[in-house]
Amino acid sequence: MRRSSYVNYYVLCLVCWILLGVSTRSHSLVKRFDGIYTGPYFDSNTPTNITAQLGTHAYLPCKVRQLGNKSVSWIRRRDSHILSVDRTMFIPDERFQAIFGEADTWTLQVKYVQARDEGEYECQISTDPKKSHIIKLNIVVPKIEILGDRDMYVKTGSTVAIRCVIKQSLEGPFYVFWYHEGDRVLNYQLGKIDIQTKRIEQDTVSSLVIHNARREDSGNYTCSPSNLDSASVQLHVLNGEHPAAIQRGISSAPGGCPTLWWLAGVVTLYSSHGSRMFVLLLLILMVLYSKIHLILRRNDNQARPQGWYTRIIDYLLLRDPDYLERRDPRRCVDRFSEINNKRAESERI
Repeated sequence: MRRSSYVNYYVLCLVCWILLGVSTRSHSLVKRFDGIYTGPYFDSNTPTNITAQLGTHAYLPCKVRQLGNKSVSWIRRRDSHILSVDRTMFIPDERFQAIFGEADTWTLQVKYVQARDEGEYECQISTDPKKSHIIKLNIVVPKIEILGDRDMYVKTGSTVAIRCVIKQSLEGPFYVFWYHEGDRVLNYQLGKIDIQTKRIEQDTVSSLVIHNARREDSGNYTCSPSNLDSASVQLHVLNGEHPAAIQRGISSAPGGCPTLWWLAGVVTLYSSHGSRMFVLLLLILMVLYSKIHLILRRNDNQARPQGWYTRIIDYLLLRDPDYLERRDPRRCVDRFSEINNKRAESERI
């Protein structure tokens, strides 16, 4: 009787051990198939939009669960070009690379992205039917500009500051080089050249400062960030002469606009109100004033006569007699925009 009880005890232990093993195996199978999924599927955390900056590297991650013996392919949607199958590449462009990382992630890497790389890319699993996940690659193109006019005029011995601003950038460039007439400007001339590059929020500002400017410092200066376009400015170092000697024959009205253009804008503004006599008077003064300019600019080095006719015309046209030292005439575009806006407002009234 005692022997049979021992047998029953061992049998019971054996049954419990078997049941425990089956339970453990079943649990591992459930964990392996993650609930209702019994085959490959895309992880819900796989992104649908990736943004990269022009010239940088873009990474498009595709998370595939329970891949098994299936394959993962990358396809460029705009031309249906197969880029890769697993780790094998099918495109001659070496910028593209398929990377298999941890957590069942197949990543498409695009090095030094270009504007034409923007678009949709398809991550595809070789099931039947095929399973696909679309990721859109967005390319951000920073804007580069040098503050101020394209032509800078400074006097000999002055300090010149040229500022290059890189706007709308996700990350700053690795470097910003400055060039003078094609030769790189180095920041080792103590007391002469000073180059500083700073990151201000989403903008990068690079400043080139030239101390004690000389005539030989004149020329083209180019701001060249890494993997981006360049911007240039022309520097003119004047040795005592006025900018008018370079911009010969350009006279300016208030705000730096040539007199004839400014008068034409005034005529455009007032003619809409039917002031015929006023327009006629302005036309006469315009012709007369242009004739006087032809006489005065024959020799810029001579002193300008201060006759009564010159003073009266300057007064009538709201002009400064020292017109030869006025600013760049390209600001006429802004002046005409202002005039057109005033005209539109007057017509609405």
